[in-house]
Parts: sequence; C-alpha cells; structure tokens
Amino acid sequence: MLKIDGITRRFGDVTALDGVSLEIGQGEFFALLGPSGCGKTTLLRIIAGFETPDSGTVTLDGQDLLARQPNQRPISLMFQSYALFPHMTVAKNVAYGLEREKLPRQEIKQRVGEVLETVGLSAHAGRKPQQLSGGQRQRVALARSIVKRPRLLLLDEPLSALDKKVRADMQLELKRLQHEVGITFVVVTHDQEEAMSLADRIAVFDTGQVRQVDEPVALYERPRTRFVADFVGANNLFEGTFGAEGAVRTEDFGLLPGRPLRELETGTRALLGIRPEKLELRDASAGRGLRGSVLDVSFYGGVSHISVDVPGRAKPVLVAVQGASEVKPGAEVKLHWKTDDAVIIPVDQ
Repeated sequence: MLKIDGITRRFGDVTALDGVSLEIGQGEFFALLGPSGCGKTTLLRIIAGFETPDSGTVTLDGQDLLARQPNQRPISLMFQSYALFPHMTVAKNVAYGLEREKLPRQEIKQRVGEVLETVGLSAHAGRKPQQLSGGQRQRVALARSIVKRPRLLLLDEPLSALDKKVRADMQLELKRLQHEVGITFVVVTHDQEEAMSLADRIAVFDTGQVRQVDEPVALYERPRTRFVADFVGANNLFEGTFGAEGAVRTEDFGLLPGRPLRELETGTRALLGIRPEKLELRDASAGRGLRGSVLDVSFYGGVSHISVDVPGRAKPVLVAVQGASEVKPGAEVKLHWKTDDAVIIPVDQ
C-alpha cells in the first residue's frame, strides 16, 4: 500500500534520513522504533506532507504522494500533544474536519456518533477536553483522526503522555480500534514495549537508517545487528571471534556456545547475545557455566531481576526468573544457557 523508496533528508550538516526504504501493507499496524533523534518523526512528517525529502519517493497505492498537498492526502496525523480545541465539546472536536469538508449536517452527525461509539465516548460528547482524563483526551484525538476515514493514520508517540496503567489499557484499545476500523496505522515510538505489543511489524531506526524490519518475535529473538540486539529489550552481550567450533571464542570466558543467524567465517569478530530470561542460575559447584556472584535482586511482581557480577566483565549480567527469587546478594553462582537460546551476530554490523 505505502512504498517509501530511498528517502533522504538533511538539515544542514545533519542527515536525518539516509536512503530509507520501507513497504507497508494494507491494514497493517507498523511501528517506527528508535531512540530520540534517529529520524523516525522526520519520516512521519514527510509522509504527512509537513517535510519535503531531498531525494527519494513515497507512493500510496502506486500514486505519487509527494506531489500532493498535505490536505489532499488520504492521511490523518495524530499529534503527540493531541492538539484538541479547548473551547469545543468532544463532538465538535471530532466533527471539525468533516465540517471543513462541508459535508451534509446529517452525515456529520451520523459519522461522529458512530466513531464516538467505537471509542467509547458517546456519554462524553458534550464535555470539553479539560473535563476529561488523559486517556479520554487521547480517545478524542483518535476519534477525530479516524472519523475522516483516512487510508493511513500516522501516530507520533501517541501514548507518551499517559501513566503506565492507562498506557497499557490504551495499547489494547489502539489494537482493537485498528482491527475494527481497518485503517493502516503507522506509529512512531521510542518505547520498545509499546512497539512490541502493538505492531504487526517494526522498523528499527538508528542515525537515519533502518537497521532491521521484522515481526516483534523475530526482532527480539533474531536481531541481525549489534544495535538491534542492544536496543530491543534487555540483552547480555559478549564480544569475541567466531570459532571453528561454532561458538564465540573470548579472551576472558573461553568458548561461549550459541547459534549463528547466518553463515560466518572462522575468525570473524562476533557478538554473542543472551536474553535475561534464557539464562539459568546454578549452584557454584555445577560443572559448566560462567562463574559469578549475585550483586542485587529486584522483584517486579511477576518477575525477579538478578544482577550477577562475572569476573572479567565490566557490566553485570542480568538474569530474569519468574516469581520471587530465593537467591540472595553475595551468593556464588554459575550461569548456564542452551546453545539455541543464544544468538551469534557479526560485530561489524
């Protein structure tokens, strides 16, 4: 549906986007994920028509999108601040875009009523934005965006202003809405959990380039670059060289077993990544594993995070276990993992 090909955008000496190419399908929930300043919002603004790229093309259903003015594109953009009119009621806020298009009054009333029912705000139609909670204001902004029935809805950090519990509720609400209205959603976020829980596919951005595009599970379990392995979720990374044994050979820890995500030549500088939940804590007398001592144990409700100091490693190794952990700070342990649970990727990527 949406094809982005070779988009480059520079601001003086800063290259915000460097040859970005993506394809987004009809009805897809697609996330642009990356740290602040990586170029994801610039790309969103180019799609919406608020920025012009220095080179590259953007097409929607095969038609040149860049040739159209912003108000002529079948696209809605929901701003981070929601940008609601404080002097208007909820219903008036939602109807505003349709009134600007001079649609018949009865059709506006019907469409506003339908969309307020969809987002669960029918009972609040007569209220002003300041009389609503943060989550309710976000729903008004969503209703205003989808009432025009765009082909594409762009969301810039849509949940950043909400507290944690409301954010979790609205993630479910967004996903439900997207399925119900059948509009293609493109969301910009720096929140990995948000991207993983919402999106069908995720594009990970770094310094103006796309490092990987994948479904959430594949992105988490099979990162193809150092940046993705380090940025998406917690990870324990060990650097060394790829050995003939099919493991990573390190100076301080010997051979560390894992599975290469693609063919690597022996001697290639490589990185071994092990997710915290894939690590197993064993008694110090156990035969195999990395020896270390427990630094700290933190309980997060359903999960405990255990920091383990491993001699020769500057950063503690993070272990995640279900429920409350019985291990105590100061305990001597060994870390063990299955070969298939650790991934090996080239360091130069």
